[in-house]
Amino acid sequence: MGDEKARKPDRILLALVGVVLLLVVVALAVVFTRGDPAPLDEASPAGVVQRYSKAVIDGDVPTAESFLTTGARSRCSGSYDGEPRPARVVLVSTTERADSATVKVSIVQSSQGGPFGPSEYEMEEAFSLLKVNGKWMIDRPPYPLTACRAVPVKP
Repeated sequence: MGDEKARKPDRILLALVGVVLLLVVVALAVVFTRGDPAPLDEASPAGVVQRYSKAVIDGDVPTAESFLTTGARSRCSGSYDGEPRPARVVLVSTTERADSATVKVSIVQSSQGGPFGPSEYEMEEAFSLLKVNGKWMIDRPPYPLTACRAVPVKP
């Protein structure tokens, strides 16, 4: 009889450990299968900003430049290679008008240096978009998300 009482707590403990392990496995599965955010409609101002921002973060300047108006490309003096690329960009709001739109985003930058290790800071910025031939194009990207090939200066 003494053996049965000693085994009951062992079974309860094993059951609790099993439940905890199951919860850990489920939590890890959720974290690792989240994936990328769902793509927004590419014909919308927010969808254009999403694709442009991804191209900038990925360092794909030709793709990023394809979302810029001719005016934006002519004003651009090149990408800002000396600064770290944003870690992530989060949509805050979109204001759409007939031929123009404003997309506000939160830009999160990461820095590896510092006495306490890596740090992050966040800023809210806005994209100005124009409708060009029925398609949304970025006319003024915010400074931290500027990416284009340098335009040669005309003599």
